[in-house]
Amino acid sequence: MMSAIDVHDLVKVYKGGVRAVDGISFSISEQEIFGFLGPNGAGKSTTIKCVIGLLRPTSGTIKVLGVDIRHDPGVVKRNIGYAAQETAVDDRLTGWENLYLQGRFYHLSRAEVRRRGEEVLKLFGLWERRNDTADTYSGGMLKRLDIACALIHRPKILFLDEPTLGLDVQTRKTIWEYIERLRSEHEMTIFLTTHYMEEADVLSDRVAIIDRGKIMALDRPGALKAGIGGDLITVRFLGDEGRLEPLLSALRALPGVREVRSAADGIHRIVVEKDGDQLIPEIVRLAQESSAGIHSIRLKRPTLDDVYLHYTGREIREAEGSREELIRARVMSRRIRR
Repeated sequence: MMSAIDVHDLVKVYKGGVRAVDGISFSISEQEIFGFLGPNGAGKSTTIKCVIGLLRPTSGTIKVLGVDIRHDPGVVKRNIGYAAQETAVDDRLTGWENLYLQGRFYHLSRAEVRRRGEEVLKLFGLWERRNDTADTYSGGMLKRLDIACALIHRPKILFLDEPTLGLDVQTRKTIWEYIERLRSEHEMTIFLTTHYMEEADVLSDRVAIIDRGKIMALDRPGALKAGIGGDLITVRFLGDEGRLEPLLSALRALPGVREVRSAADGIHRIVVEKDGDQLIPEIVRLAQESSAGIHSIRLKRPTLDDVYLHYTGREIREAEGSREELIRARVMSRRIRR
């Protein structure tokens, strides 16, 4: 299967010297759902905008469907759809009128717009509300309409920048179902960015973890989780952090322990090959012998949260999501009223 997107050594430096994307490379296969996982400021949106031709890269090469975006942007843009974080729906128009306008932008005939418009409105469960103005739609309906507008010209590749930003859990999962249907029923390649761990895990065939403009890891979600160990033990000791090094050295020497990582929050993460439950009594014994004591200890299978922490040394904080939700709420409240 050929690559739908090839990016090599992409760099984007904004005025003032801000290096938003720092020499990243990746390829996306046809009919693949490819996820970019990272917090605000990681470089996700900048990467997408470079790939679709909205931003000019500082350096590097980008090919979409074998076409260099710099040399022939028109061919690329005719074959892609893009739904940004900010909903681009005009709330003074009906759902149908928004689709019709978008279809005519792509020079579709009136008959084609009618045929394809009905198809995508039914796909996203909006057919019954097609004649209502968009200002009567819920946030989830607006997002579905926005994605429908990106599909009216039947693109080969769909770019979704934070497709469920700020939506409630139920609506988020509904959007996930539509995204999976697009790939399975229309053989579409989908490139999505997200800061939601579960979203990247559920949807993506492969995930790239991006942080501060660099790709820290790229693989299938299952492989990324397996790569940091079979089990993960998190423990907080009672002793003075400055006196724990002998205990941590003893833990690293235990059979099956792959790594012991200490975080600034006082939590120590012990990555083991397997059978982490059998290792817990040994950890308790060593802690007692060192007079450290244990405040809390927990065993779990690795998640993408753990993978992100493993490669970046920090978590995607809830504050990041809260800030983005505030931005989404502000954007939703002023949807194209000018």
